[in-house]
Amino acid sequence: MKRITLIGAGRLATQLGRALFDAGFIINQVFSRTEESARVLAERLNAEALTNLDGLRNDADAYIISVKDSALCQLIPQVCEGRGDKLFLHTAGSMSIDCFKGFDNRYGVFYPMQTFSKTRDVSFEDIPIFIEGSSEEVQENIRTLAAKITKRVIPLDSENRKYLHLAAVWACNFSNYCYSVAADILSEHGLPFDVMLPLIDETTKKIHAMNPKEAQTGPAVRWDQNVIDKQMLLMKSHPNWQAIYEVLSNNIHANDKKE
Repeated sequence: MKRITLIGAGRLATQLGRALFDAGFIINQVFSRTEESARVLAERLNAEALTNLDGLRNDADAYIISVKDSALCQLIPQVCEGRGDKLFLHTAGSMSIDCFKGFDNRYGVFYPMQTFSKTRDVSFEDIPIFIEGSSEEVQENIRTLAAKITKRVIPLDSENRKYLHLAAVWACNFSNYCYSVAADILSEHGLPFDVMLPLIDETTKKIHAMNPKEAQTGPAVRWDQNVIDKQMLLMKSHPNWQAIYEVLSNNIHANDKKE
């Protein structure tokens, strides 16, 4: 397997494409409905930019579909039709392998669990890639592909991958939203966000050595009502923040009492 076509040019596709290209794969084409996105990524990967799937060539060994979930099942028929000998993969954490059902193609899932940005390159070496194949042979093909860019290839079926993705949303997306709220609070009072970085870094480091429950600190753990009430008042102009603060505080305290 040497030639790959990317369907999608978003954050994940950008970083995955770069990793595959750096590992020696030839990226044939990059498709995006947005001309600029297709062009920018294609230029980086020495590939052909494509904005219409009518121009999709048949000379790739694998077609990796990395688009938003709502577009995935719409694009699969256009990509798979007439290419029965190729390998087709999607990269969605919460979408089943069954998206490909109805086609005779070799297909599967190739889900790198990481947060990606177009402008921040990451090393795939330690990123776990969760795979699933339409057959044992196909799954072995996918494993071989993934092993070219990471040391951590983990077979996982669609049912359990849904819960993995849910856990990732809690651990990454919701945490990042909390950073955003913290940044807004600081900005409103003329304070720089970088004063938070040592605290964020230590919080992250601790859970490499401790269970997250054991690492939990703050007024909600000890239920310091005085501090909680004062902080709720500080957010009176942001009722949404108050609501999140209250729910999280109650759950942190309840979780701490569980044995």
